[in-house]
Amino acid sequence: MKLQEYVAKDLLRQAGVPVPAGEVAETPEQAEDIARRLGPVAIKAQVLVGGRGKAGGIKLANTSEEARSAAGQILGMDIKGLTVEKVLVEQQVKIAREYYAGITLDRANHRFLLMLSSMGGVDIEEVAAEHPDAIIRAEIDPAYGLRSFQIRDAMFAAGFDRSASSGLEKIIAGLYRVLDDKDAMLAEINPLSVTDAGEAIAADAKVDIDDSALYRHPELAAYEAESMTDPIELYASQHGVPYVKLDGNIGVIANGAGLAMMTMDVIKRVGGQPANFLDVSGGARAEVVRTAIEIVLMDPKVEGIVMNIFGGITRGDEVARGLLEAAGTMDIKVPIAIRIAGTREEEGRKLLEGTQFTPEPTLVDAARTILRKIGEPAAAGGQR
Repeated sequence: MKLQEYVAKDLLRQAGVPVPAGEVAETPEQAEDIARRLGPVAIKAQVLVGGRGKAGGIKLANTSEEARSAAGQILGMDIKGLTVEKVLVEQQVKIAREYYAGITLDRANHRFLLMLSSMGGVDIEEVAAEHPDAIIRAEIDPAYGLRSFQIRDAMFAAGFDRSASSGLEKIIAGLYRVLDDKDAMLAEINPLSVTDAGEAIAADAKVDIDDSALYRHPELAAYEAESMTDPIELYASQHGVPYVKLDGNIGVIANGAGLAMMTMDVIKRVGGQPANFLDVSGGARAEVVRTAIEIVLMDPKVEGIVMNIFGGITRGDEVARGLLEAAGTMDIKVPIAIRIAGTREEEGRKLLEGTQFTPEPTLVDAARTILRKIGEPAAAGGQR
Protein backbone atom coordinates (compact mmCIF):
# COMPACT_ATOMS: atom_id res chain seq x y z
CA MET A 1 0.00 0.00 0.00
CA LYS A 2 1.49 3.30 -1.13
CA LEU A 3 1.16 6.24 1.24
CA GLN A 4 0.66 9.82 0.12
CA GLU A 5 3.55 12.19 0.81
CA TYR A 6 1.79 13.96 3.68
CA VAL A 7 1.17 10.64 5.48
CA ALA A 8 4.74 9.46 4.92
CA LYS A 9 6.06 12.75 6.30
CA ASP A 10 3.88 12.40 9.39
CA LEU A 11 5.49 9.00 10.02
CA LEU A 12 8.95 10.50 9.61
CA ARG A 13 8.06 13.37 11.94
CA GLN A 14 6.92 10.87 14.58
CA ALA A 15 10.28 9.09 14.21
CA GLY A 16 12.16 12.30 14.96
CA VAL A 17 13.04 13.16 11.38
CA PRO A 18 12.95 16.91 10.55
CA VAL A 19 10.44 17.68 7.78
CA PRO A 20 9.06 21.03 6.61
CA ALA A 21 6.03 22.28 8.55
CA GLY A 22 2.93 21.70 6.49
CA GLU A 23 -0.75 20.81 6.38
CA VAL A 24 -3.14 19.27 3.85
CA ALA A 25 -5.72 21.33 1.98
CA GLU A 26 -8.66 20.20 -0.13
CA THR A 27 -9.79 23.67 -1.23
CA PRO A 28 -7.99 26.86 -2.30
CA GLU A 29 -9.43 28.61 0.77
CA GLN A 30 -7.86 26.05 3.10
CA ALA A 31 -4.53 26.47 1.31
CA GLU A 32 -4.77 30.25 1.74
CA ASP A 33 -5.43 29.89 5.48
CA ILE A 34 -2.49 27.52 5.94
CA ALA A 35 -0.14 29.80 4.01
CA ARG A 36 -1.23 32.76 6.10
CA ARG A 37 0.11 30.92 9.14
CA LEU A 38 3.22 29.35 7.59
CA GLY A 39 4.53 32.14 5.37
CA PRO A 40 6.08 31.37 1.95
CA VAL A 41 4.98 27.87 1.00
CA ALA A 42 5.20 25.15 -1.62
CA ILE A 43 1.88 23.77 -2.91
CA LYS A 44 2.37 20.07 -3.75
CA ALA A 45 -0.16 17.81 -5.47
CA GLN A 46 -0.85 14.64 -3.50
CA VAL A 47 -0.90 11.92 -6.15
CA LEU A 48 0.95 8.61 -6.15
CA VAL A 49 3.02 9.20 -9.28
CA GLY A 50 6.41 10.70 -9.99
CA GLY A 51 7.08 13.74 -12.10
CA ARG A 52 4.62 16.03 -10.30
CA GLY A 53 6.87 19.05 -10.71
CA LYS A 54 7.28 18.62 -14.46
CA ALA A 55 3.51 18.22 -14.78
CA GLY A 56 2.85 21.48 -12.94
CA GLY A 57 1.80 19.80 -9.71
CA ILE A 58 4.25 21.73 -7.51
CA LYS A 59 4.15 25.53 -7.26
CA LEU A 60 5.77 28.08 -4.96
CA ALA A 61 3.73 30.80 -3.28
CA ASN A 62 5.16 33.72 -1.33
CA THR A 63 1.83 35.07 -0.07
CA SER A 64 -1.44 33.57 1.07
CA GLU A 65 -3.16 34.99 -2.03
CA GLU A 66 -0.61 33.27 -4.27
CA ALA A 67 -1.16 30.04 -2.32
CA ARG A 68 -4.89 30.24 -2.95
CA SER A 69 -4.31 30.79 -6.68
CA ALA A 70 -1.73 27.98 -6.93
CA ALA A 71 -3.94 25.52 -5.07
CA GLY A 72 -6.84 26.43 -7.35
CA GLN A 73 -4.70 25.58 -10.36
CA ILE A 74 -3.46 22.27 -8.95
CA LEU A 75 -6.64 20.90 -7.35
CA GLY A 76 -8.61 18.99 -9.96
CA MET A 77 -5.58 18.73 -12.23
CA ASP A 78 -5.01 15.46 -14.10
CA ILE A 79 -1.50 14.12 -13.55
CA LYS A 80 -0.76 10.92 -15.46
CA GLY A 81 -4.40 9.88 -15.28
CA LEU A 82 -4.91 10.74 -11.61
CA THR A 83 -7.04 13.63 -10.38
CA VAL A 84 -5.52 15.82 -7.67
CA GLU A 85 -7.92 15.96 -4.72
CA LYS A 86 -5.52 17.19 -2.03
CA VAL A 87 -2.46 19.39 -1.84
CA LEU A 88 0.26 19.57 0.80
CA VAL A 89 0.92 23.16 1.79
CA GLU A 90 4.32 23.34 3.46
CA GLN A 91 6.97 25.90 4.29
CA GLN A 92 9.45 26.62 1.55
CA VAL A 93 12.94 25.21 2.13
CA LYS A 94 16.03 26.90 0.71
CA ILE A 95 17.97 23.88 -0.51
CA ALA A 96 21.72 23.99 -1.03
CA ARG A 97 22.34 20.29 -1.79
CA GLU A 98 20.11 17.33 -2.66
CA TYR A 99 20.78 13.66 -1.92
CA TYR A 100 18.83 10.42 -2.17
CA ALA A 101 18.22 7.94 0.66
CA GLY A 102 16.12 4.82 0.33
CA ILE A 103 15.64 1.44 1.94
CA THR A 104 14.00 -1.32 -0.05
CA LEU A 105 13.49 -5.07 0.17
CA ASP A 106 16.10 -7.14 -1.64
CA ARG A 107 14.03 -10.23 -2.35
CA ALA A 108 16.92 -12.21 -3.82
CA ASN A 109 18.99 -11.91 -0.63
CA HIS A 110 16.04 -11.90 1.81
CA ARG A 111 17.02 -8.68 3.52
CA PHE A 112 16.63 -4.92 3.26
CA LEU A 113 19.04 -2.77 1.31
CA LEU A 114 20.14 0.79 2.11
CA MET A 115 20.74 2.90 -1.00
CA LEU A 116 22.33 6.36 -0.95
CA SER A 117 23.24 8.68 -3.80
CA SER A 118 24.62 12.18 -4.14
CA MET A 119 22.31 12.62 -7.15
CA GLY A 120 19.13 13.52 -5.31
CA GLY A 121 16.03 15.14 -6.74
CA VAL A 122 16.09 12.74 -9.71
CA ASP A 123 14.14 9.48 -10.06
CA ILE A 124 16.39 6.76 -8.68
CA GLU A 125 15.52 4.59 -11.70
CA GLU A 126 17.11 7.22 -13.96
CA VAL A 127 20.20 7.34 -11.78
CA ALA A 128 20.47 3.54 -11.80
CA ALA A 129 20.17 3.44 -15.59
CA GLU A 130 22.49 6.32 -16.45
CA HIS A 131 24.87 6.51 -13.46
CA PRO A 132 24.82 3.14 -11.67
CA ASP A 133 28.10 3.89 -9.88
CA ALA A 134 26.45 6.87 -8.19
CA ILE A 135 24.32 4.56 -6.01
CA ILE A 136 25.96 3.18 -2.88
CA ARG A 137 24.38 0.04 -1.44
CA ALA A 138 24.63 -1.57 1.98
CA GLU A 139 22.86 -4.77 3.05
CA ILE A 140 21.01 -4.67 6.36
CA ASP A 141 21.31 -7.78 8.52
CA PRO A 142 17.81 -8.47 9.90
CA ALA A 143 19.31 -9.72 13.16
CA TYR A 144 20.96 -6.36 13.92
CA GLY A 145 19.11 -3.78 11.86
CA LEU A 146 20.74 -0.75 10.29
CA ARG A 147 23.90 0.08 12.27
CA SER A 148 25.33 3.57 12.69
CA PHE A 149 28.68 2.60 11.18
CA GLN A 150 26.90 1.33 8.06
CA ILE A 151 25.17 4.67 7.61
CA ARG A 152 28.42 6.59 8.06
CA ASP A 153 30.35 4.32 5.68
CA ALA A 154 27.64 4.61 3.03
CA MET A 155 27.42 8.39 3.40
CA PHE A 156 31.19 8.72 3.03
CA ALA A 157 31.20 6.51 -0.07
CA ALA A 158 28.29 8.48 -1.57
CA GLY A 159 30.05 11.80 -1.01
CA PHE A 160 27.53 13.30 1.39
CA ASP A 161 28.26 16.70 2.93
CA ARG A 162 30.50 16.06 5.95
CA SER A 163 29.51 19.29 7.66
CA ALA A 164 25.91 18.03 7.84
CA SER A 165 26.76 14.37 8.45
CA SER A 166 25.26 14.26 11.94
CA GLY A 167 21.87 15.48 10.75
CA LEU A 168 21.91 13.29 7.65
CA GLU A 169 22.75 10.20 9.73
CA LYS A 170 19.89 10.98 12.11
CA ILE A 171 17.45 11.21 9.19
CA ILE A 172 18.59 7.92 7.62
CA ALA A 173 18.35 6.16 10.99
CA GLY A 174 14.82 7.56 11.40
CA LEU A 175 13.91 6.37 7.92
CA TYR A 176 14.88 2.83 8.92
CA ARG A 177 12.83 3.09 12.13
CA VAL A 178 9.75 3.98 10.09
CA LEU A 179 10.35 1.06 7.73
CA ASP A 180 10.88 -1.39 10.60
CA ASP A 181 8.11 -0.13 12.89
CA LYS A 182 5.45 0.13 10.18
CA ASP A 183 6.26 -3.05 8.23
CA ALA A 184 7.16 -1.08 5.11
CA MET A 185 8.54 -2.63 1.94
CA LEU A 186 10.04 0.65 0.75
CA ALA A 187 10.92 3.93 2.45
CA GLU A 188 12.75 6.73 0.68
CA ILE A 189 13.54 10.42 0.91
CA ASN A 190 14.17 12.19 -2.37
CA PRO A 191 15.46 14.76 -2.03
CA LEU A 192 17.20 14.38 1.29
CA SER A 193 18.30 17.99 1.51
CA VAL A 194 20.84 20.22 3.18
CA THR A 195 19.58 23.79 3.53
CA ASP A 196 21.46 27.04 3.06
CA ALA A 197 21.82 27.09 6.84
CA GLY A 198 23.53 23.68 6.80
CA GLU A 199 20.59 21.77 8.30
CA ALA A 200 19.51 18.35 7.01
CA ILE A 201 15.80 17.93 6.22
CA ALA A 202 13.52 15.43 4.47
CA ALA A 203 12.07 17.52 1.64
CA ASP A 204 10.01 14.64 0.23
CA ALA A 205 9.04 11.16 1.40
CA LYS A 206 7.70 7.90 0.02
CA VAL A 207 6.61 4.87 2.05
CA ASP A 208 5.04 1.62 0.80
CA ILE A 209 3.46 -0.58 3.48
CA ASP A 210 3.18 -4.37 3.28
CA ASP A 211 -0.55 -4.99 2.71
CA SER A 212 -0.38 -8.22 4.69
CA ALA A 213 0.73 -6.30 7.79
CA LEU A 214 -2.05 -3.71 7.81
CA TYR A 215 -3.89 -5.58 10.57
CA ARG A 216 -1.04 -4.49 12.85
CA HIS A 217 -1.42 -0.85 11.82
CA PRO A 218 -5.10 0.11 11.85
CA GLU A 219 -4.13 3.78 11.86
CA LEU A 220 -2.62 3.28 8.40
CA ALA A 221 -5.37 1.03 7.06
CA ALA A 222 -7.56 4.13 7.02
CA TYR A 223 -5.49 5.40 4.10
CA GLU A 224 -5.98 2.27 1.97
CA ALA A 225 -8.54 3.91 -0.32
CA GLU A 226 -6.11 6.77 -0.98
CA SER A 227 -3.46 4.28 -2.04
CA MET A 228 -5.57 2.99 -4.92
CA THR A 229 -4.40 4.76 -8.06
CA ASP A 230 -6.92 2.98 -10.29
CA PRO A 231 -10.67 3.62 -9.80
CA ILE A 232 -11.54 0.04 -10.75
CA GLU A 233 -9.16 -1.34 -8.12
CA LEU A 234 -10.70 1.02 -5.58
CA TYR A 235 -14.23 -0.14 -6.46
CA ALA A 236 -13.14 -3.79 -6.21
CA SER A 237 -11.51 -3.16 -2.84
CA GLN A 238 -14.68 -1.54 -1.53
CA HIS A 239 -16.57 -4.70 -2.51
CA GLY A 240 -14.00 -7.06 -1.02
CA VAL A 241 -12.90 -8.51 -4.37
CA PRO A 242 -9.15 -9.08 -4.95
CA TYR A 243 -8.50 -7.36 -8.28
CA VAL A 244 -5.42 -6.04 -10.07
CA LYS A 245 -5.71 -4.16 -13.35
CA LEU A 246 -3.33 -5.12 -16.15
CA ASP A 247 -2.78 -3.86 -19.69
CA GLY A 248 -4.46 -6.58 -21.79
CA ASN A 249 -7.92 -6.99 -23.29
CA ILE A 250 -9.05 -10.41 -21.97
CA GLY A 251 -10.75 -10.36 -18.59
CA VAL A 252 -9.97 -13.05 -16.03
CA ILE A 253 -12.31 -14.42 -13.34
CA ALA A 254 -11.42 -17.47 -11.23
CA ASN A 255 -12.40 -18.85 -7.84
CA GLY A 256 -8.97 -19.01 -6.27
CA ALA A 257 -5.76 -16.98 -6.50
CA GLY A 258 -3.82 -19.89 -7.93
CA LEU A 259 -6.48 -20.56 -10.55
CA ALA A 260 -6.52 -16.89 -11.51
CA MET A 261 -2.73 -16.84 -11.97
CA MET A 262 -2.86 -20.06 -13.98
CA THR A 263 -5.59 -18.55 -16.16
CA MET A 264 -3.42 -15.52 -16.85
CA ASP A 265 -0.50 -17.78 -17.75
CA VAL A 266 -2.59 -19.84 -20.17
CA ILE A 267 -4.03 -16.75 -21.86
CA LYS A 268 -0.48 -15.49 -22.40
CA ARG A 269 0.67 -18.87 -23.66
CA VAL A 270 -1.98 -19.05 -26.37
CA GLY A 271 -1.19 -15.53 -27.54
CA GLY A 272 -3.59 -13.34 -25.54
CA GLN A 273 -3.08 -10.54 -23.04
CA PRO A 274 -4.88 -10.71 -19.66
CA ALA A 275 -6.60 -7.50 -18.64
CA ASN A 276 -6.69 -8.24 -14.93
CA PHE A 277 -6.30 -10.60 -12.00
CA LEU A 278 -9.58 -11.29 -10.20
CA ASP A 279 -10.28 -13.91 -7.55
CA VAL A 280 -13.86 -14.61 -6.43
CA SER A 281 -12.38 -16.87 -3.73
CA GLY A 282 -13.74 -20.30 -2.94
CA GLY A 283 -17.36 -19.80 -3.91
CA ALA A 284 -19.22 -18.62 -6.97
CA ARG A 285 -22.48 -17.30 -5.57
CA ALA A 286 -24.61 -15.30 -7.96
CA GLU A 287 -24.06 -11.93 -6.28
CA VAL A 288 -20.28 -12.49 -6.13
CA VAL A 289 -20.12 -13.51 -9.79
CA ARG A 290 -22.24 -10.54 -10.82
CA THR A 291 -19.94 -8.15 -8.97
CA ALA A 292 -16.88 -9.81 -10.52
CA ILE A 293 -18.23 -9.47 -14.06
CA GLU A 294 -19.25 -5.89 -13.36
CA ILE A 295 -15.72 -5.05 -12.13
CA VAL A 296 -14.01 -6.68 -15.10
CA LEU A 297 -16.28 -4.86 -17.57
CA MET A 298 -15.51 -1.50 -15.98
CA ASP A 299 -12.30 -1.66 -17.99
CA PRO A 300 -13.26 -0.44 -21.49
CA LYS A 301 -10.36 -2.37 -23.02
CA VAL A 302 -11.90 -5.75 -22.12
CA GLU A 303 -13.17 -7.49 -25.26
CA GLY A 304 -13.82 -10.93 -23.80
CA ILE A 305 -13.70 -12.85 -20.51
CA VAL A 306 -12.19 -16.20 -19.59
CA MET A 307 -13.62 -17.81 -16.45
CA ASN A 308 -11.91 -20.67 -14.63
CA ILE A 309 -14.11 -22.26 -11.96
CA PHE A 310 -13.31 -25.30 -9.84
CA GLY A 311 -16.20 -26.95 -8.06
CA GLY A 312 -14.91 -28.59 -4.90
CA ILE A 313 -17.31 -28.37 -2.01
CA THR A 314 -19.30 -26.07 -4.29
CA ARG A 315 -20.78 -28.23 -7.06
CA GLY A 316 -20.38 -27.41 -10.74
CA ASP A 317 -24.14 -27.24 -11.35
CA GLU A 318 -24.55 -24.79 -8.46
CA VAL A 319 -21.81 -22.66 -9.95
CA ALA A 320 -23.57 -22.69 -13.34
CA ARG A 321 -26.88 -21.66 -11.79
CA GLY A 322 -25.13 -18.81 -10.01
CA LEU A 323 -23.62 -17.64 -13.30
CA LEU A 324 -26.96 -17.73 -15.07
CA GLU A 325 -28.68 -15.91 -12.24
CA ALA A 326 -26.04 -13.20 -12.29
CA ALA A 327 -26.10 -12.86 -16.07
CA GLY A 328 -29.87 -12.53 -16.04
CA THR A 329 -29.56 -9.13 -14.35
CA MET A 330 -26.81 -7.77 -16.63
CA ASP A 331 -26.39 -6.60 -20.19
CA ILE A 332 -23.18 -8.39 -21.12
CA LYS A 333 -21.91 -7.45 -24.57
CA VAL A 334 -18.60 -9.35 -24.65
CA PRO A 335 -18.08 -13.10 -25.17
CA ILE A 336 -17.44 -15.24 -22.09
CA ALA A 337 -15.85 -18.68 -22.20
CA ILE A 338 -15.75 -20.81 -19.07
CA ARG A 339 -14.00 -23.92 -17.91
CA ILE A 340 -15.76 -25.70 -15.05
CA ALA A 341 -13.93 -28.56 -13.38
CA GLY A 342 -14.55 -30.65 -10.31
CA THR A 343 -17.71 -31.95 -8.68
CA ARG A 344 -20.64 -32.27 -11.14
CA GLU A 345 -18.74 -30.41 -13.85
CA GLU A 346 -20.64 -32.15 -16.67
CA GLU A 347 -23.99 -31.08 -15.24
CA GLY A 348 -22.68 -27.53 -14.92
CA ARG A 349 -21.51 -27.42 -18.53
CA LYS A 350 -24.89 -28.70 -19.75
CA LEU A 351 -26.72 -25.93 -17.93
CA LEU A 352 -24.54 -23.36 -19.68
CA GLU A 353 -24.94 -24.72 -23.20
CA GLY A 354 -26.79 -22.30 -25.47
CA THR A 355 -26.28 -19.37 -23.07
CA GLN A 356 -23.96 -16.39 -23.30
CA PHE A 357 -21.41 -18.50 -21.43
CA THR A 358 -19.50 -20.86 -23.72
CA PRO A 359 -18.48 -23.95 -21.71
CA GLU A 360 -15.19 -25.54 -22.73
CA PRO A 361 -13.60 -28.79 -21.50
CA THR A 362 -10.20 -27.20 -20.81
CA LEU A 363 -8.84 -23.80 -19.90
CA VAL A 364 -6.75 -23.70 -23.08
CA ASP A 365 -9.92 -24.25 -25.13
CA ALA A 366 -11.65 -21.44 -23.27
CA ALA A 367 -8.77 -19.04 -23.91
CA ARG A 368 -8.62 -19.96 -27.59
CA THR A 369 -12.38 -19.53 -27.93
CA ILE A 370 -12.20 -15.96 -26.67
CA LEU A 371 -9.26 -15.14 -28.93
CA ARG A 372 -11.18 -16.49 -31.90
CA LYS A 373 -14.33 -14.55 -31.00
CA ILE A 374 -12.48 -11.26 -30.68
CA GLY A 375 -10.64 -11.88 -33.93
CA GLU A 376 -7.15 -12.54 -32.61
CA PRO A 377 -4.95 -15.50 -33.63
CA ALA A 378 -4.26 -18.15 -30.99
CA ALA A 379 -0.87 -19.77 -30.54
CA ALA A 380 -0.37 -23.51 -30.04
CA GLY A 381 -0.49 -24.71 -26.45
CA GLY A 382 -1.01 -27.80 -24.33
CA GLN A 383 -4.17 -28.84 -22.55
CA ARG A 384 -5.13 -27.63 -19.11
